[in-house]
Amino acid sequence: MTAAASLGGLGALTVLLRGLPGDFPAPVVVVQHGRRSPDEDRLATLLRRESALPVRTAVPGPPAPPEAGITVVPGGYHGVFDEAGRLGLVEDPTPRGGDALMTSAARAFRGGLIGIVLTGMLDDGAAGVRMVKRYGGRVLVQDPATARAPGMPSQAIGTGCVDFVLPVERIAPALVALTMAPGGAELLSVPTAPWARLPA
Repeated sequence: MTAAASLGGLGALTVLLRGLPGDFPAPVVVVQHGRRSPDEDRLATLLRRESALPVRTAVPGPPAPPEAGITVVPGGYHGVFDEAGRLGLVEDPTPRGGDALMTSAARAFRGGLIGIVLTGMLDDGAAGVRMVKRYGGRVLVQDPATARAPGMPSQAIGTGCVDFVLPVERIAPALVALTMAPGGAELLSVPTAPWARLPA
């Protein structure tokens, strides 16, 4: 599972992670771009106070399978999955971390991936959600009306590749239903919009 945020992301991520139970089974990889130091662990520290799940910051080194709980991609890096589903870090200061993370995760996990786009400016995540749907995954997006910065959610919705648009406080219950409720994933199946343009 991947989640991308930017401006206002701490508040949205706090609400999201607070709603996930301690036995939530899917690893969650979080990227929040902005002016963050590569060595700074502040985001993980703040989220750790609010989450029942373990929260850690990814560190440079050989790619490794994502661990249970929450993994935060540090500033100055993009989180990228290889074909074996191992997460690595690539130095890159550009604010396209959501696209890089979701695009690589879609190729690695295909229909098993859930991509989440939260508050943020510009359009990071829009290309990523197209790739998630291209490979059969699910996409949840924060309702722009509840976002501090509606750009990222609005651009993702505009792709036609979003399954659910929800207030941020409803995203965690939806994730629990999709991953933990028997038959939840099939029951909550949503067809892709007929006008959506998926990558080749």
